[in-house]
Amino acid sequence: MQRLRWIFTAAVLGAIGSLMAAPPAAPAAKSSGPDIGIDLKGVDHSVLPGNNFFDYANGTWLKTAQIPADRSSTGTFLQVYELAEKRSSEMIRSIAAGHAAAGSNERKIADYYAAYMDEASIEKHGLAPLKDQFAQIDAIKTRDDLAGVLGGEQRADVDPINDTNFSTQNLFGLFVTQGLEDPAHPMAYLLQGGIALPSRDYYLSQDAQMAGFRAKYQTYVASLLKLAGTADAEAQAKAIVALETKIAQAQESLVDSQDVHKANNVWSMADFAQKAPGLNWSAYFKAAGLADQSHIDVWQPSATTAIAKLVASESLDTWKQLLRFHALNETSPLLPKAYADLSFGFYGTTLQGVPKQRDRWKRAVGATNTDLGDAVGQIYVQRYFPASSKAKMQEMVKNIIAAFADRVDTLAWMTPATRAKAKEKLQTLRVGVGYADTWRSYASLDVKPDDALGNHERAVALEYQHQLAKLHQPVDRGEWWMTPQTVNAVNLPLQNALNFPAAILQPPFFDPKADDAANYGAIGAVIGHEISHSFDNTGADFDAQGKLENWWTPQDAAHFQAATQKLVKQFDQYEALPGLHVNGQQTLGENIADVSGLTVAYAAYHKSLGGKPAAVVDGLTGDQRFFLAFGQAWRFKIRDAALRQELAVDVHAPAMFRALTVRNIDGWYDAFNVKPGEKLYLAPDDRVKIW
Repeated sequence: MQRLRWIFTAAVLGAIGSLMAAPPAAPAAKSSGPDIGIDLKGVDHSVLPGNNFFDYANGTWLKTAQIPADRSSTGTFLQVYELAEKRSSEMIRSIAAGHAAAGSNERKIADYYAAYMDEASIEKHGLAPLKDQFAQIDAIKTRDDLAGVLGGEQRADVDPINDTNFSTQNLFGLFVTQGLEDPAHPMAYLLQGGIALPSRDYYLSQDAQMAGFRAKYQTYVASLLKLAGTADAEAQAKAIVALETKIAQAQESLVDSQDVHKANNVWSMADFAQKAPGLNWSAYFKAAGLADQSHIDVWQPSATTAIAKLVASESLDTWKQLLRFHALNETSPLLPKAYADLSFGFYGTTLQGVPKQRDRWKRAVGATNTDLGDAVGQIYVQRYFPASSKAKMQEMVKNIIAAFADRVDTLAWMTPATRAKAKEKLQTLRVGVGYADTWRSYASLDVKPDDALGNHERAVALEYQHQLAKLHQPVDRGEWWMTPQTVNAVNLPLQNALNFPAAILQPPFFDPKADDAANYGAIGAVIGHEISHSFDNTGADFDAQGKLENWWTPQDAAHFQAATQKLVKQFDQYEALPGLHVNGQQTLGENIADVSGLTVAYAAYHKSLGGKPAAVVDGLTGDQRFFLAFGQAWRFKIRDAALRQELAVDVHAPAMFRALTVRNIDGWYDAFNVKPGEKLYLAPDDRVKIW
């Protein structure tokens, strides 16, 4: 499954200081002006904003909010996601109830959804859809055979710059975009993989909870194999987990994987045999459809070398057992109910604490959105994203980019040479709002109304062929990496581009009818966040054409490094669970974007006022409404197990801490009368200011 960087993730700041100032006066319960886009009843006036702004903005909501039984968390993101899900469901069901023409996108959507919902056919098919894959695995007799099967199973993987977890169950994943140092030509990137737990930390961490997960994982592996009729399931499970552990030990860390300089390793095809012996790379690349490439970028070189060595050193039988287990594990949601339930019991309940599996129709909608994303998205925007919303969003983006440019012009620490390069990046930034200019074709995708797993596998294969085809085409700098019905946003450093899908442009993030203060505090901060990624610890390494290039003077780079390390230390102090802190370095890029994005959104909001004072509405000033909208955008409640997983695999800090970004903005102190001694108070010199 492809995963892109979610800007929404989710804990509570420990006590540091004493109470001093009183909170602002409580606003009236009923709005007397326009829709201000803020949940007034969710504010907890018993909490000082300067002690815990997240609890102040959301405390009353937190006291009564219930995480749905089929979810690991709840909050603003889920609210918007459920709206998009409801709309997608209504749309897909109406299409399914109609009489769409054979071969049309509508017919494919209807048949895909019907097949997913046809549990009787899934039960009847049993493991038959995996027969050919199992036969290929059983036919492995030599290491060369193994290399061919491993290459044949390679799939299009995640964007390693934007994803929260770089791993895949396939031995390696493929990512295709322009070259890091050659923006004019496409490049294939090879990414580490080979494990089925969420990240390497689950295999390597000495944390007691993680050790417990490992024991339960081995039990799960054995149970899945037993269900499939494996005679020596217990012994195989032990061997499989041991091999995955060795693969995890070989993998590079999330922090290292985020460092694009460490990822800039272009190998010739001949280099692989020399630098990563143990795997027959010729057989691997032939089966993977990459034999015609002269060079490939190896994102995690030490992992690639170590994993290739394992291919040669570990038992052939163990590799075959691993491949068979991964085949079962990856497809279990589309296998008979016993397999799907077993998979959910481990990945949902054990690892994330979710007691109830999502309704089948919700899973069917999600799968249809994934595998026929543009087909669904094209209809979605026709029904739910009016041109007026797109126009207003584009105007906000324009205003925030202008505010960012103003900031660059007035940064006292930045030298003229660096300032010119930064302005060039802003001027050439491509901003996509709502949906892409062109839609993907599914004409060659065979979708059957009674073959759920086959439909998915063929969709995955089509995606892989789409990625391979990009290697023989001019670089598409306008390519989108999200569908319109995705509740997310993304910055693409290699394209110097932003994507804001239609589904995120909904209340409470964005409401064309709401007060500007709320829109700038919520979606404005999201826009600023994504723009700022062009200048975070990763984006700042790319020039206006998306080329990996140092465009900083030494003194500017030193200032930037010092400011970012202050932010690392700020987030390192946040304790998410007892004894478990946020990793400030792991989350640095997102934290930079939060600080800079909120700063520029605040500036843009004030610029939008045209020099006039903002109205006081419901007892709240414009600045108070702006910051409250930001705090409520990060409204979140999460299960402990899911939070533990997030801390291990995510490059975002938990949402409750992201709401505390306000402590770095001078205007927040004035808006809420925050005084020294309050827990979030930072002296002016200690507030992080980057852009």
